[in-house]
This record gives sequence, C-alpha cells and structure tokens, in this order.
Amino acid sequence: MAITRFRPEIWSALLLSSLKRAHVYASLCNTNYEGEIRAAGDTVRITSISRPTINTYTRNNDISYEELTDAQRTLVVDQEKYWAITVDDVDAAQARANVVPEAMSESSYGLRDVVDRYVASLYTGVASANRLDAGAARVIDAPGEAYDTLVDLGVKLDEADVPAEGRWVVIPAWFHGLMQKDPRFTDASASGTTETLRNGYVGDAAGFRLHKSNNTPNPTADQRVIMAGVPQAITFAEQILKTEALRSEVRFADRVRGLHVYGAKLLRPDCISTVLADPTA
Repeated sequence: MAITRFRPEIWSALLLSSLKRAHVYASLCNTNYEGEIRAAGDTVRITSISRPTINTYTRNNDISYEELTDAQRTLVVDQEKYWAITVDDVDAAQARANVVPEAMSESSYGLRDVVDRYVASLYTGVASANRLDAGAARVIDAPGEAYDTLVDLGVKLDEADVPAEGRWVVIPAWFHGLMQKDPRFTDASASGTTETLRNGYVGDAAGFRLHKSNNTPNPTADQRVIMAGVPQAITFAEQILKTEALRSEVRFADRVRGLHVYGAKLLRPDCISTVLADPTA
C-alpha cells in the first residue's frame, strides 16, 4: 500500500507499532566462529580433533603412539536479506510523527524474524536417536504429558552425553499453556526461578530453560516441532553490512535501505533432541 494514500490527512504524532513475536532461536546459538564477516559467501572452517585412545600402562613396556585425525565442517554465511523504503517529502512535511525511525525498527524486527525461522529450521539435522516421535507425532493434550515430554527430551540428551549446563527448549504457546496448569512448573520453588519473560523466556522446568515462540516449526496441520539443546549445538554468524540513507534521484524523497547477511550451522546433531508435538488427540 503506497504511503501517499494518506496525503490528505494529518498523521498522528503517536504511531501504532505492530504486534511483535519473541525472537528466540538465534539467541540460543553460540557465536564462537563469527569473527569478521565482510560479505555474503564468507566461509568459516571449523576443525575438530579426534579423541586419543586411553590405554593401560604396563611397567617396563614401551608405550604406543597414535596420530590425531581431524575433521572439518564449514559455516557458510550465504543468507542475504535487505529492506528499502521511500518517504516522500510532502508526506514527511504533513506527518507529525517521525516515520523513518519507526520504519527502521519494523525493518529490524522483520530481519530478526526471518533469521529466527531460519535457525529453527535446522532441527531437521537432529541425530535420529534423539528424536522422540520416531516418525509419528506425539499427542500432548494434558499438563502432565507436556511436563513428561520435557523429561523425555532431557533423557535423550543425557544418553548422548550432552552436558546439563545451559540446556534450553523452545515451546509453542499451547504447550506453555499446558505447562502453566502443572504445579511442577508453576511452583516457583520447583521451577527454581521467578524471573520474568525475556527473549521468550518463561521459566525453568525439567532441567531446561523454557522459551516460548510462535516460530516453532510447523511442518503440518497444528503439529509443532519442539527442539531442545545446548548452545554448543548450533553456531550462528551475522553482520549488518550496509545501512544507507540517500536522496531519491527520481523523486523529492528520502530513501533508506539496509543489507543483512548471516549463516548458521548445526555443528553437533547429537546435542539437540526433538519431538513432533500434536495438541489434538
């Protein structure tokens, strides 16, 4: 919709901001390999080293040596997104509010929302042994089932030797609603915290920090993918390469644009566990 449609009116000094969903997934990644990103297509090469064999020592016998082996994985910053707006001088003169800062704020939100959904989509790389659903959705329509599912996700991580420190899980709104009906979650002494909502954070339960998001993957119908893990599982890198303000060459107008590049990699598929959750029996 063109902005000029509102030219005959005086704009209010109070702008109506859009409703914004919490951005969660990218904040749960590590940024260990971000470094300096100067252009899309930049590649970060990540080397992992094999674990040495532990041998039994026998006195007066020579010890044996082995060569270390390495494996390389790549984080490619190959996602490119931009935004660009035009504000006509006449519209700007009639406006009582400063439209450009609000438009830039909305653009920033839009970029972060795209990134959040992109990182969430990496759940498809989970190790097969760490999937609770085993190809079929798990029906979760009672408070006890919601909490028990978190316990089961934690067991999967335990069996994969994933550290307990820093564990997180991202849940949809309906799952959080079930959790709020379970005293094991609502009792602050059981959850271990009374901290308020931040970055989708809604409390602690079953060894996880719980984050609520409307960006949980939705592969089919009402089913949602619930992903649990640790920061070591996914690495993320991003950079705002350009933010430019310029005058239009064909209009009496200001133009603002921005370019954002990013990439993410599931480095440790064994460090996340997932379940395809269905809220209806």
